[in-house]
Amino acid sequence: MAQQAAKQISISSPEFIRNPYPYYDELRSINPIYKMDSFKYPGWYITGYEEVVTVLKNNAFKNRIPLPETTRKYQSLKNIQNNMMLFKNKQDHKRLRMLISKGFTLTRMNKYRSYIKEVVHELLHEAENNKTIDVVTEFAFPLASLVIAKILGIPEEDRKQFRKWALTLVPTIDFSRTRKTLENGNITVMRLVSYFTELIKKRKHSPEEDLISMLLQDKQQDDNELSDEELLATCILLVIAGHETTVNLISNAVLSFITHPEQLKKLTQNPALIELAIEEILRYESPTQMTARTAAEEVELNGNMIKKGDQVYLMLGAANRDPRIFTEPHKLDITRNPNPHLAFGYGAHFCIGSTLARLEAQIAMQTLLKRFNNFAIATNDLQWRNLVGFRSLGTLKVTFSID
Repeated sequence: MAQQAAKQISISSPEFIRNPYPYYDELRSINPIYKMDSFKYPGWYITGYEEVVTVLKNNAFKNRIPLPETTRKYQSLKNIQNNMMLFKNKQDHKRLRMLISKGFTLTRMNKYRSYIKEVVHELLHEAENNKTIDVVTEFAFPLASLVIAKILGIPEEDRKQFRKWALTLVPTIDFSRTRKTLENGNITVMRLVSYFTELIKKRKHSPEEDLISMLLQDKQQDDNELSDEELLATCILLVIAGHETTVNLISNAVLSFITHPEQLKKLTQNPALIELAIEEILRYESPTQMTARTAAEEVELNGNMIKKGDQVYLMLGAANRDPRIFTEPHKLDITRNPNPHLAFGYGAHFCIGSTLARLEAQIAMQTLLKRFNNFAIATNDLQWRNLVGFRSLGTLKVTFSID
């Protein structure tokens, strides 16, 4: 029965990309810790909330770069991934996280609040005359791009290029990656390394109020400093992470509210619900659907023997709809409280950019709903990007009116 169920839908098929939730439910009903050997990426697929948390808390499961250690191709991409905090473990991860997280505190992020509001208003102003906007390409993506560029200290004239680079890099860490996406990613990384090497040189001589200058200052003062390679990898990681989560969160929020008008009405009538509303979007349409670990030793998990070296895929989007934790998990409810979702992970690897993503999404949605109304999707065919690990619309054209 289990093998038959697994073969019904390919985890990278268009059907799964459009709507993964029935498949998650099916796997969870069979076994929330499901061994799949027939798929391109064999391993343990975990769809249960408590089971995902257990793995994320257990040091016997470690991070690894998506590219195999044995590959000789894509060396620039591989070297950068090897130095990213995202793929580090234990002491190296703890050291990098301690240094980088200083740049993403609530106090520091609030300094960008006025800039975020300014960008949001400018982007919406451009859309007013046409009474239509592509929420992904004309709103969420430019917003995320400009904000993370501002935080890193990237000059304004270079910021548009970073949108293209971010789009190229995300597929390199996804199940959907192909030889072509890895080749493109490798070329993009080389360009980014060259770019950031020059920018870091400038900041060493002329520091500014940006994250790179802050990290360089810490590098001079702290024994646990970032290496040059780690600093470059951190800048490139933030180009990816600073775009993907925020863009997906905002575009998924707009789509969810249009398709759930009663929830949209509830929010417009009570704007104070915005924080709860964004948390519910994070649960309901998690921007990141999956994260992966490797068993560093043999582990017994709920009667399943996971061998050393086995791959473990933690389906965050499935865990966030586990009926054992969430009442009516497939219902969007912006008053849901408490809401212990795992959209930003759990434990030591909890997303350090969560404060920024929440802030951008709250401001974006508040402003959008104040300025426009009568939203409608302008197409019957939603285009989801071919990504398994991310819930990511390629485009979302929306019409609206103005009072």
